[in-house]
Amino acid sequence: MQPSEKFTYPLTIIERHLDTFGHVNNATYLEILEEARWDIIAKRGFDIPSIKEKGIGPVILGFTVRFSKELTLREKIRVETQTVSYVKKIAIMEQNIYNDKGEICFESSLTMGLMDMNARKLILPTADWLQAIGMDTAQAA
Repeated sequence: MQPSEKFTYPLTIIERHLDTFGHVNNATYLEILEEARWDIIAKRGFDIPSIKEKGIGPVILGFTVRFSKELTLREKIRVETQTVSYVKKIAIMEQNIYNDKGEICFESSLTMGLMDMNARKLILPTADWLQAIGMDTAQAA
């Protein structure tokens, strides 16, 4: 199976991202990653109105993170997002943050799935969900 299309989300670090040490707060990294994920799927038609209409939506099952360089005020960064696997009901997505020098500052791997919001359980990925995360149906196992 091939990984999905790779998405890039540019962002400038602003004051609300910082903690008292003058760098990005650890919890804020997760907010930045979520912002990047929503940007991808909403632009591809899997936005809040369609999630409510269909009754299915993404759910995060777990995260692994690694911090390697601090990010500070007014730094320009990019978040790179790629789904590296989707087996049955479980996907693995990687999201990494790079500074404007191209240095990796943060690495993450998340486990996710697609949830039926009425039944409250994971379901197999739909074709429109796979398209929203940059995969085609042939890429999911």
